[in-house]
Amino acid sequence: SLSLSFVSVSLSVSLSVSLSLRATSPIVLGSTVRCLMGNAFFFSPSDLNQALRLCLGSTATGAEYGAVSALSINHDCTRLLCGFAKGHITMWDLANGKLLRTITDAHPPGTAILHVKFTDDPTLAVCNDSGGSVFELAFRRLMGMRTCESRCLFSGSKGEVCNVEPLFTAPDLKDHPITQYSLLAMASLTKILVIGLKPSLKVWMTFPYGKTDPTSVPQLAWQFVPVQKVVNPVLAFCRGDTVHFLLVKKDETGTIHVIKQRQLQLNCDIISLNVSWINSRTLVVMDSGEKLRVVDRPSQEELESLDVAEVQLVYNSSHFKSLATGGNVSQALALVGEKACYQSVCSYAGQMVLLGTKSAHILTLRNWRERVDCLLKQERFVEALSLAWSFHEGTAKAVLGLFGDPAKRKGVVADKMIEILFQYVERSVKKCPEHGKIQVMEQHFQDMVPVMVDYCLQLQRTDLLFNQLYTRLVENCVARGVFLESLEPYIVSERLGCVTAPVMRDLLTHLQDNNMMDSVENCLIHLDITSLDIQQVVQMCWDNQLYDAMIYVFNRGMNDYITPMEVVMGNKLLVYISCSLAGRAYPLGDIPEDLVSQVKNQVFEFLIRLHSAEAGQEEELYPYIRTLVHFHTPEFLNVLALTLEDFKNDKQALEYQQRIVDILLKVMVENSDFTPSQVGSLFTFLARQLAKPDNTLFVNRKLFDQVLEFLCSPDDDSRHTERQQVLLELLQVGGVVQFDEGRLLGLAEKAEFYQICEFLYEQKHLYDKILDCYLRDPLRKEEIFNYIHNLLSMPGYSSEEKHCVWDKALLHIAELVTLDPAKSADLVAMHFPEEVRPIITRLQDDHLVFQFLRCLLDQREGPHPQPLLRLSPDLHELHIGLLCRFTPRQLPDFLKASQDYRLEEAVQITEQYQVHEATSYLLEKKGDSHGAFQVLGVCVLWFPLLEAMMSPQKLLKGPDTRTTSEVLKELTMKVLNSMSSFIPLPAIIQRILQDPVYGKGKLAEIQGLILGMLETFNYEQTLLETTTSLLNHDLHWSLSHLRAAVSRGLHPRQDHCNICLQQYRRRQDSPDDIIIFSCGHLYHCQCLQRKGSGHAEPRLLQVWSCYKCISSQRGRGGDRVTTETGRGRSTSLAQVSQLFLDPKYLRLFVELCSEIHRKERSRQRRRKFQIVSVMSTETCQTFFIINPQVVFKIYN
Repeated sequence: SLSLSFVSVSLSVSLSVSLSLRATSPIVLGSTVRCLMGNAFFFSPSDLNQALRLCLGSTATGAEYGAVSALSINHDCTRLLCGFAKGHITMWDLANGKLLRTITDAHPPGTAILHVKFTDDPTLAVCNDSGGSVFELAFRRLMGMRTCESRCLFSGSKGEVCNVEPLFTAPDLKDHPITQYSLLAMASLTKILVIGLKPSLKVWMTFPYGKTDPTSVPQLAWQFVPVQKVVNPVLAFCRGDTVHFLLVKKDETGTIHVIKQRQLQLNCDIISLNVSWINSRTLVVMDSGEKLRVVDRPSQEELESLDVAEVQLVYNSSHFKSLATGGNVSQALALVGEKACYQSVCSYAGQMVLLGTKSAHILTLRNWRERVDCLLKQERFVEALSLAWSFHEGTAKAVLGLFGDPAKRKGVVADKMIEILFQYVERSVKKCPEHGKIQVMEQHFQDMVPVMVDYCLQLQRTDLLFNQLYTRLVENCVARGVFLESLEPYIVSERLGCVTAPVMRDLLTHLQDNNMMDSVENCLIHLDITSLDIQQVVQMCWDNQLYDAMIYVFNRGMNDYITPMEVVMGNKLLVYISCSLAGRAYPLGDIPEDLVSQVKNQVFEFLIRLHSAEAGQEEELYPYIRTLVHFHTPEFLNVLALTLEDFKNDKQALEYQQRIVDILLKVMVENSDFTPSQVGSLFTFLARQLAKPDNTLFVNRKLFDQVLEFLCSPDDDSRHTERQQVLLELLQVGGVVQFDEGRLLGLAEKAEFYQICEFLYEQKHLYDKILDCYLRDPLRKEEIFNYIHNLLSMPGYSSEEKHCVWDKALLHIAELVTLDPAKSADLVAMHFPEEVRPIITRLQDDHLVFQFLRCLLDQREGPHPQPLLRLSPDLHELHIGLLCRFTPRQLPDFLKASQDYRLEEAVQITEQYQVHEATSYLLEKKGDSHGAFQVLGVCVLWFPLLEAMMSPQKLLKGPDTRTTSEVLKELTMKVLNSMSSFIPLPAIIQRILQDPVYGKGKLAEIQGLILGMLETFNYEQTLLETTTSLLNHDLHWSLSHLRAAVSRGLHPRQDHCNICLQQYRRRQDSPDDIIIFSCGHLYHCQCLQRKGSGHAEPRLLQVWSCYKCISSQRGRGGDRVTTETGRGRSTSLAQVSQLFLDPKYLRLFVELCSEIHRKERSRQRRRKFQIVSVMSTETCQTFFIINPQVVFKIYN
């Protein structure tokens, strides 16, 4: 909503390099100076023709001094300082164009003038050269001679200064205490310095930049800003994208303080702050992309941006590089000069002047009225109203042109907003579509009319809304309807409380015609009654049953609080009575204080009336109370309870209340039309009131006995839960003092009111009897576990009481386990773990024991997690046996989780119940892997494999699956043949017959399977018989030949010992024994012992080896010949050296294998028999025969 306007000033020159601006009065806005090759041109912007007034200097001056590089005008626009590229400074009189001074020795030669600026003192100026030094210029006039004294303020050898900015003071701030110090801000490449030139030179503050871009241009700008109602100068400075603010103030002691303020972060590289400070809140900066940005300093919000690239801004790069004097400047200063435009941008009194290569451009912010008018020209009425309202409330930013106190400013803006509203309503009517759907016209006005209503109400101009605007909108019927409907939200929110009579009449008629009765009622109860036509409103409420509105009209319009109660019923009536007795108006607001007591008495009188106004002969007494009690007894009693609290000190109100209580007792106790819940609610209410220390009500105690008999009537089983709950509430609120406890307990037990019994036992501390109440109550049986746990866990109960409760629980442990085994186990594990064995003894049923032990030994999560309970091994084994009986599938998991059972006993139990998987696990855990595999392979591997083969056959249906079915049956036959060696044949046949594929068919369908199994059985039987016959015959043959060999005599080959070579004939004096081997070699016993050819065996036998045969066999790898002799014997047992299997047995065995192989191939089976090896030695021949079922060793 903020715009910037351009005013161009065209020149007939081709190059401009410097600019300066000053203003002396509100009429003369400023003076613009341009230069070309040493010439200065002076224009007056106040002149509409912008005529050239002065041309200062000449071409010769430009040739001698170089181009003008800096300009400055003093505060009264009488003097002009010109700085030149070759370092000269001249002063001109702007009144007549006369040259006053030429200064050549103010600074070191060979450097260009970057800045030259007057201060508030017309005799004092400062200049900054391309060497980075700053000098003070003091102008004097002695003896008619004009002189200039120069003083160095900052040397460039300490860091080049590239910008200086003295503090200028407006005429109305000349007496500010800071002005006497003539402040000067200097910006070097590394820091900011603030110094005071008067009364003596003093540095007040130094502020370093930190890390910045070396190409960024340092910027400075002063502005007087009101801070906490005190106006002080603020210096804005930056290098890069962050603007810092320094507040300079003088305290009461005269000390100067420089305080850092909140910084402003922008997303751009700022190259000019000379455009800043349009006012104390608004800042305008220019970035390196030549885009002006208007920023609100307090909120740091960017309000608008404007691209000024078309200006072709002039940069001071040549002067920063000092090209006119040979370029003797530092590289850092030359780099900054690439973006320097100090002399091309200046501002004063809210205006900005930009110097371009062809023209100068003046920019200014629009004032508040121009901003609004700009939006109006674009027909953006809603935005214009929003902007004007921000001016009205003082929340707008960058505001110009609003003067005076806040009330005056609001009045000016309000007049403008009224003008906008008139234009807006005219446009809305004229721009309305004349043709088309009615919805389009409604939407047109719905977008506009609520905006008019809202701003009229914000301006508090209802006269404008209902007179001028409404009168104009009435001309269009659609606009009229939208206007009337748009009033409802403002009426309901109470922003609009009074409506003129014509508008109110039109509103009610419109809403009624469109059947919007809810809106009618919402509007009526929020409007001032004086603006309503009471007769019209009452008739409308009667016709449409608008009871809230009707009550409001009767109460507020006619001060009648009784008539609404005669016609209004239901919950609304109860609320109305409650509000009336409490002094509050219905549906909102309060009853006038002078009518509160009167309304209260009228309501009580209404309630206790014997008959209604139009009573018939059949009408019962107290119709109003009777009706309210029948409608909702608890709510009506709550209303009475509230009145008892509100009117404790009002004697008349207390008398009315006692009267109402007596009527309630008479109506409800003596009448059978009321339910037990309603009667109970009455006596609960009475018990609460009677229990209060300041009670004033009186109730006959016999009535409580009658109620007790009524609620505990054993002959009536209806509403049992309701009766018990009512009596319990009555006792809990203090009604127990109204009864005889013994009689009450007897009636409760007889009526099976177990919660009542629990309440009474609790008061007598008979906690064990409470368990009986829970067990007998079918609705609360599950709660007994929480009750026992809480009583045993919570403090406040004695050990005797807890012991009694536990004994009672043990007495009913079977019932508890039957009810919930898990919670029973939790109780035992948490409170009495040592009672497990007695509890198991009490549980006679094995299934209960199983459930109890399972919950006791299994870790579970619950409200009361049980601790880890370690039981004896026999209890674990008992649980294992019960698991085998009831849930054998869960047994392996239990065996893996538990470690407290004994393996031998557990194995016996699982074997007894034939739980093979568990038995296999226990055997493996025991270390018997072979036994585990035997059990697991028989029952766990073969049958699942058989099931895997048979289950797919159940899904095969139809003729197309015949081939697949045959293949599966063939595979099944192979599995059956393999498992028949390990599993009994009856078990296999039973499993086959249980399968639906084979069990439901005819015998012919499974004939092949059974015959194949029988054939396999016959084959194995024949194989076993043949093998046994061969073993028996061979054993007989071997033993007979061995016996013959042993009984045969031995003849030695030599007559001497083969070791010592002495003759074997025994000398009479020699005790040596002689050993003769079957090979014919003879040895002395001692000689063999010396050679190590004998070793001891069990059963006191000595095993001998022929030394000579062994030696020769070692040489050729032969077998060793050994003999066994009894100790002290002189003979030897020799084995046959060469034995061969009878050829007829070998031939018979080969024929048997061939026959079996032929039968296998005929059935397309491949059962291979392989003769592994035939070993022939001097002592034996061995055959190994292997097939898939059996392995035999046949020894000869």
